[in-house]
Amino acid sequence: MNRRTFLAAGLVLPAMLGGRARAADTLTVLLEWFVNPDHAPLVVAKELGLFEAAGLAVELIAPSDPASVPRLVAAGQADIGIHYQPSLYLDHAAGLPIKRFGTLVETPLNSITVLADGPVASLADLKGRTIGYSVSGFEQVLLAQMLASVGLGLEDVTLVNVNFALTAALASGRVDATIGGFRNFELTQMSLEGHQGRAFYPEEHGVPAYDELIFVTRSELVGDDRLPRFLGAVEKGALYLVNHPDEAWGLFTSAYPDLDDALNRQAWTDTLPRFAKRPAALDHGRYERFARFLAASGLIEAAPDIPAVAVELM
Repeated sequence: MNRRTFLAAGLVLPAMLGGRARAADTLTVLLEWFVNPDHAPLVVAKELGLFEAAGLAVELIAPSDPASVPRLVAAGQADIGIHYQPSLYLDHAAGLPIKRFGTLVETPLNSITVLADGPVASLADLKGRTIGYSVSGFEQVLLAQMLASVGLGLEDVTLVNVNFALTAALASGRVDATIGGFRNFELTQMSLEGHQGRAFYPEEHGVPAYDELIFVTRSELVGDDRLPRFLGAVEKGALYLVNHPDEAWGLFTSAYPDLDDALNRQAWTDTLPRFAKRPAALDHGRYERFARFLAASGLIEAAPDIPAVAVELM
Protein backbone atom coordinates (compact mmCIF):
# COMPACT_ATOMS: atom_id res chain seq x y z
CA MET A 1 0.00 0.00 0.00
CA ASN A 2 1.54 3.28 -1.05
CA ARG A 3 0.24 5.92 1.33
CA ARG A 4 3.32 8.08 1.68
CA THR A 5 2.19 10.88 -0.64
CA PHE A 6 -0.56 12.32 1.51
CA LEU A 7 0.07 15.66 3.18
CA ALA A 8 -0.23 14.92 6.87
CA ALA A 9 -2.72 16.78 9.00
CA GLY A 10 -0.26 16.56 11.86
CA LEU A 11 -2.26 14.33 14.22
CA VAL A 12 -0.29 12.13 16.59
CA LEU A 13 -1.24 9.33 18.91
CA PRO A 14 -1.22 10.66 22.49
CA ALA A 15 1.18 8.74 24.67
CA MET A 16 -1.40 8.21 27.38
CA LEU A 17 -4.32 7.29 25.12
CA GLY A 18 -4.91 3.96 26.79
CA GLY A 19 -4.50 5.17 30.36
CA ARG A 20 -6.60 8.29 30.57
CA ALA A 21 -10.16 8.42 31.83
CA ARG A 22 -12.85 8.65 29.18
CA ALA A 23 -16.43 9.82 29.24
CA ALA A 24 -18.90 7.00 28.66
CA ASP A 25 -19.78 8.17 25.15
CA THR A 26 -16.28 9.05 23.97
CA LEU A 27 -14.91 7.00 21.09
CA THR A 28 -11.30 7.01 19.97
CA VAL A 29 -10.80 6.07 16.31
CA LEU A 30 -7.28 5.14 15.26
CA LEU A 31 -6.78 5.80 11.55
CA GLU A 32 -4.63 3.59 9.34
CA TRP A 33 -2.65 6.61 8.08
CA PHE A 34 -2.71 10.39 8.21
CA VAL A 35 -6.04 12.07 7.53
CA ASN A 36 -6.81 12.03 3.81
CA PRO A 37 -9.86 11.80 1.50
CA ASP A 38 -10.27 8.10 2.32
CA HIS A 39 -11.59 9.31 5.67
CA ALA A 40 -14.14 11.73 4.21
CA PRO A 41 -17.30 10.19 5.77
CA LEU A 42 -15.70 10.38 9.22
CA VAL A 43 -14.53 13.97 8.85
CA VAL A 44 -17.84 15.11 7.37
CA ALA A 45 -19.82 13.35 10.10
CA LYS A 46 -17.69 15.10 12.69
CA GLU A 47 -17.92 18.54 11.05
CA LEU A 48 -21.70 18.26 10.57
CA GLY A 49 -22.19 17.32 14.22
CA LEU A 50 -23.56 13.88 13.32
CA PHE A 51 -21.50 12.12 15.97
CA GLU A 52 -22.57 14.68 18.54
CA ALA A 53 -26.21 14.15 17.57
CA ALA A 54 -25.69 10.44 18.21
CA GLY A 55 -24.40 11.20 21.70
CA LEU A 56 -20.77 10.56 20.82
CA ALA A 57 -17.55 12.49 21.23
CA VAL A 58 -15.38 11.00 18.48
CA GLU A 59 -11.63 11.58 18.32
CA LEU A 60 -9.82 10.79 15.06
CA ILE A 61 -6.18 9.90 15.70
CA ALA A 62 -3.39 9.23 13.20
CA PRO A 63 -0.94 6.54 14.31
CA SER A 64 2.77 7.09 14.71
CA ASP A 65 3.20 3.58 13.26
CA PRO A 66 0.40 2.44 10.89
CA ALA A 67 1.37 -1.21 11.36
CA SER A 68 0.56 -0.93 15.06
CA VAL A 69 -3.16 -0.14 14.61
CA PRO A 70 -4.61 -3.67 15.04
CA ARG A 71 -2.37 -4.37 18.03
CA LEU A 72 -3.31 -1.09 19.74
CA VAL A 73 -7.02 -1.74 19.19
CA ALA A 74 -6.69 -5.31 20.48
CA ALA A 75 -4.90 -4.00 23.58
CA GLY A 76 -7.62 -1.44 24.29
CA GLN A 77 -5.47 1.56 23.38
CA ALA A 78 -8.24 2.74 21.03
CA ASP A 79 -11.90 1.78 20.69
CA ILE A 80 -11.99 1.55 16.88
CA GLY A 81 -9.33 1.11 14.24
CA ILE A 82 -9.42 1.56 10.49
CA HIS A 83 -7.89 -1.54 8.97
CA TYR A 84 -7.76 -3.63 5.78
CA GLN A 85 -9.95 -6.66 5.10
CA PRO A 86 -7.01 -8.73 3.75
CA SER A 87 -4.97 -8.01 6.89
CA LEU A 88 -7.89 -8.94 9.14
CA TYR A 89 -7.48 -12.64 8.30
CA LEU A 90 -3.74 -12.51 8.97
CA ASP A 91 -4.35 -10.85 12.33
CA HIS A 92 -6.92 -13.50 13.23
CA ALA A 93 -4.44 -16.22 12.31
CA ALA A 94 -1.91 -14.51 14.58
CA GLY A 95 -4.37 -14.60 17.47
CA LEU A 96 -5.30 -10.91 17.68
CA PRO A 97 -8.76 -10.53 19.28
CA ILE A 98 -10.24 -8.01 16.83
CA LYS A 99 -13.34 -8.10 14.63
CA ARG A 100 -14.66 -6.14 11.70
CA PHE A 101 -17.96 -4.41 12.52
CA GLY A 102 -18.26 -1.95 9.64
CA THR A 103 -16.93 -0.93 6.23
CA LEU A 104 -15.49 2.41 5.13
CA VAL A 105 -14.23 1.79 1.55
CA GLU A 106 -16.08 -1.12 -0.03
CA THR A 107 -13.93 -1.74 -3.13
CA PRO A 108 -10.29 -2.65 -3.60
CA LEU A 109 -7.92 0.29 -4.13
CA ASN A 110 -4.74 -1.69 -4.76
CA SER A 111 -3.52 -1.97 -8.34
CA ILE A 112 -0.64 -2.75 -10.66
CA THR A 113 0.54 0.55 -12.14
CA VAL A 114 2.62 1.16 -15.28
CA LEU A 115 3.55 4.16 -17.41
CA ALA A 116 0.93 4.80 -20.07
CA ASP A 117 3.62 5.31 -22.72
CA GLY A 118 5.82 2.47 -21.46
CA PRO A 119 6.34 -1.05 -22.77
CA VAL A 120 3.51 -2.64 -20.74
CA ALA A 121 0.16 -2.33 -22.50
CA SER A 122 -1.37 -5.45 -20.93
CA LEU A 123 -0.62 -7.78 -18.05
CA ALA A 124 0.86 -10.27 -20.50
CA ASP A 125 3.53 -7.68 -21.33
CA LEU A 126 4.89 -8.03 -17.79
CA LYS A 127 6.74 -11.19 -18.77
CA GLY A 128 10.44 -10.61 -18.22
CA ARG A 129 9.78 -7.22 -16.61
CA THR A 130 10.71 -5.80 -13.20
CA ILE A 131 7.96 -5.05 -10.69
CA GLY A 132 8.47 -2.86 -7.64
CA TYR A 133 6.71 -3.53 -4.34
CA SER A 134 6.78 -2.19 -0.80
CA VAL A 135 5.25 -4.86 1.43
CA SER A 136 5.66 -8.59 0.93
CA GLY A 137 2.87 -11.03 1.61
CA PHE A 138 -0.58 -10.02 0.40
CA GLU A 139 0.68 -7.82 -2.44
CA GLN A 140 2.63 -10.75 -3.87
CA VAL A 141 -0.46 -12.95 -3.58
CA LEU A 142 -2.41 -10.34 -5.56
CA LEU A 143 0.33 -10.16 -8.15
CA ALA A 144 0.57 -13.94 -8.50
CA GLN A 145 -3.16 -14.24 -9.16
CA MET A 146 -3.20 -11.36 -11.62
CA LEU A 147 -0.28 -12.86 -13.53
CA ALA A 148 -1.96 -16.27 -13.50
CA SER A 149 -4.98 -14.72 -15.23
CA VAL A 150 -2.79 -14.21 -18.32
CA GLY A 151 -0.83 -17.45 -18.02
CA LEU A 152 2.20 -16.05 -16.19
CA GLY A 153 3.73 -16.73 -12.78
CA LEU A 154 5.97 -14.94 -10.32
CA GLU A 155 8.91 -16.76 -11.92
CA ASP A 156 8.25 -14.76 -15.10
CA VAL A 157 8.96 -11.40 -13.44
CA THR A 158 11.62 -9.88 -11.23
CA LEU A 159 10.44 -8.41 -7.93
CA VAL A 160 12.28 -5.44 -6.42
CA ASN A 161 11.60 -3.95 -3.00
CA VAL A 162 11.56 -0.21 -3.69
CA ASN A 163 11.07 0.71 -0.03
CA PHE A 164 7.77 2.63 -0.43
CA ALA A 165 9.08 4.78 -3.31
CA LEU A 166 6.64 3.21 -5.78
CA THR A 167 5.91 6.24 -7.93
CA ALA A 168 9.52 7.43 -8.01
CA ALA A 169 10.80 3.98 -8.97
CA LEU A 170 8.29 3.72 -11.83
CA ALA A 171 8.79 7.26 -13.13
CA SER A 172 12.59 6.89 -13.11
CA GLY A 173 12.53 3.62 -15.05
CA ARG A 174 14.00 1.63 -12.19
CA VAL A 175 11.03 -0.74 -12.52
CA ASP A 176 8.54 -1.42 -15.31
CA ALA A 177 5.53 -1.68 -12.99
CA THR A 178 4.55 -1.45 -9.35
CA ILE A 179 2.14 -3.37 -7.14
CA GLY A 180 0.60 -1.70 -4.10
CA GLY A 181 -0.25 1.76 -5.38
CA PHE A 182 -3.73 3.03 -4.57
CA ARG A 183 -5.67 3.80 -7.73
CA ASN A 184 -7.34 6.87 -6.22
CA PHE A 185 -3.97 8.57 -5.50
CA GLU A 186 -1.02 7.21 -7.44
CA LEU A 187 -2.31 7.89 -10.96
CA THR A 188 -3.06 11.51 -10.04
CA GLN A 189 0.29 11.94 -8.35
CA MET A 190 2.05 10.62 -11.43
CA SER A 191 0.06 12.92 -13.70
CA LEU A 192 0.87 15.96 -11.56
CA GLU A 193 4.55 15.02 -11.87
CA GLY A 194 4.29 14.78 -15.66
CA HIS A 195 3.93 11.02 -16.01
CA GLN A 196 0.68 9.51 -17.26
CA GLY A 197 -0.04 6.10 -15.80
CA ARG A 198 -2.20 3.08 -16.46
CA ALA A 199 -3.61 0.76 -13.78
CA PHE A 200 -4.65 -2.90 -13.81
CA TYR A 201 -7.17 -3.89 -11.15
CA PRO A 202 -7.05 -7.11 -9.09
CA GLU A 203 -10.81 -7.65 -9.12
CA GLU A 204 -10.73 -7.70 -12.94
CA HIS A 205 -7.99 -10.32 -13.02
CA GLY A 206 -9.06 -13.21 -10.83
CA VAL A 207 -8.87 -11.73 -7.33
CA PRO A 208 -12.17 -11.86 -5.40
CA ALA A 209 -13.53 -8.41 -4.57
CA TYR A 210 -12.86 -7.23 -1.03
CA ASP A 211 -13.31 -4.21 1.21
CA GLU A 212 -10.20 -2.04 1.22
CA LEU A 213 -10.87 -0.22 4.50
CA ILE A 214 -12.92 -1.54 7.39
CA PHE A 215 -13.70 -0.63 11.00
CA VAL A 216 -12.40 -3.04 13.63
CA THR A 217 -12.74 -3.21 17.39
CA ARG A 218 -11.56 -5.61 20.05
CA SER A 219 -13.81 -8.64 20.40
CA GLU A 220 -15.02 -7.77 23.90
CA LEU A 221 -16.35 -4.41 22.67
CA VAL A 222 -18.59 -5.82 19.91
CA GLY A 223 -21.73 -5.47 22.05
CA ASP A 224 -21.04 -1.85 23.02
CA ASP A 225 -23.98 0.38 22.02
CA ARG A 226 -21.63 3.16 20.94
CA LEU A 227 -20.64 1.18 17.85
CA PRO A 228 -24.02 1.14 16.06
CA ARG A 229 -24.44 4.82 16.87
CA PHE A 230 -21.03 5.46 15.36
CA LEU A 231 -21.90 3.58 12.18
CA GLY A 232 -25.23 5.40 11.91
CA ALA A 233 -23.41 8.74 11.90
CA VAL A 234 -20.84 7.46 9.38
CA GLU A 235 -23.66 6.33 7.10
CA LYS A 236 -25.23 9.78 7.22
CA GLY A 237 -21.85 11.30 6.46
CA ALA A 238 -21.39 9.01 3.45
CA LEU A 239 -24.83 9.90 2.10
CA TYR A 240 -24.12 13.60 2.57
CA LEU A 241 -20.99 13.14 0.46
CA VAL A 242 -23.07 11.68 -2.36
CA ASN A 243 -25.70 14.39 -2.21
CA HIS A 244 -23.44 17.39 -1.53
CA PRO A 245 -19.88 16.63 -2.72
CA ASP A 246 -18.80 20.27 -3.10
CA GLU A 247 -20.15 21.31 0.28
CA ALA A 248 -18.56 18.24 1.84
CA TRP A 249 -15.18 19.15 0.28
CA GLY A 250 -15.53 22.58 1.87
CA LEU A 251 -16.10 21.00 5.28
CA PHE A 252 -13.14 18.68 4.79
CA THR A 253 -10.69 21.41 3.78
CA SER A 254 -11.93 23.75 6.50
CA ALA A 255 -11.03 21.07 9.02
CA TYR A 256 -7.72 20.20 7.29
CA PRO A 257 -6.62 23.18 5.16
CA ASP A 258 -3.21 21.61 4.45
CA LEU A 259 -5.02 19.02 2.30
CA ASP A 260 -6.52 21.60 -0.06
CA ASP A 261 -4.37 20.84 -3.11
CA ALA A 262 -4.70 19.29 -6.55
CA LEU A 263 -3.75 15.76 -5.46
CA ASN A 264 -6.24 15.54 -2.64
CA ARG A 265 -8.99 17.29 -4.60
CA GLN A 266 -8.79 14.68 -7.37
CA ALA A 267 -8.48 11.88 -4.82
CA TRP A 268 -11.67 13.19 -3.23
CA THR A 269 -13.53 12.86 -6.53
CA ASP A 270 -12.07 9.44 -7.30
CA THR A 271 -12.86 8.03 -3.86
CA LEU A 272 -16.46 9.24 -3.48
CA PRO A 273 -18.06 6.28 -5.34
CA ARG A 274 -16.10 3.77 -3.26
CA PHE A 275 -17.44 4.61 0.20
CA ALA A 276 -19.85 2.16 1.80
CA LYS A 277 -23.37 3.58 1.87
CA ARG A 278 -24.41 0.84 4.32
CA PRO A 279 -21.30 0.61 6.49
CA ALA A 280 -22.87 -1.80 8.97
CA ALA A 281 -23.84 -4.34 6.28
CA LEU A 282 -21.78 -7.51 6.05
CA ASP A 283 -21.65 -9.56 2.84
CA HIS A 284 -20.97 -13.03 4.22
CA GLY A 285 -20.45 -14.57 0.79
CA ARG A 286 -17.86 -11.98 -0.15
CA TYR A 287 -15.93 -12.50 3.08
CA GLU A 288 -16.07 -16.27 2.68
CA ARG A 289 -14.82 -16.12 -0.93
CA PHE A 290 -11.93 -13.90 -0.02
CA ALA A 291 -10.96 -16.07 2.96
CA ARG A 292 -10.91 -19.13 0.72
CA PHE A 293 -8.74 -17.24 -1.76
CA LEU A 294 -6.19 -16.37 0.93
CA ALA A 295 -6.18 -19.95 2.21
CA ALA A 296 -5.70 -21.34 -1.30
CA SER A 297 -2.79 -18.96 -1.79
CA GLY A 298 -1.13 -20.26 1.37
CA LEU A 299 -1.18 -16.88 3.09
CA ILE A 300 -3.35 -18.33 5.89
CA GLU A 301 -3.63 -21.97 6.90
CA ALA A 302 -7.43 -22.19 6.66
CA ALA A 303 -10.38 -19.92 5.99
CA PRO A 304 -11.93 -18.91 9.34
CA ASP A 305 -15.64 -18.94 10.05
CA ILE A 306 -16.99 -15.47 9.31
CA PRO A 307 -18.29 -14.81 12.88
CA ALA A 308 -14.73 -15.29 14.09
CA VAL A 309 -13.53 -12.25 12.13
CA ALA A 310 -16.57 -10.12 11.23
CA VAL A 311 -19.96 -9.21 12.68
CA GLU A 312 -23.01 -7.29 11.55
CA LEU A 313 -24.40 -5.09 14.31
CA MET A 314 -28.18 -5.13 14.54
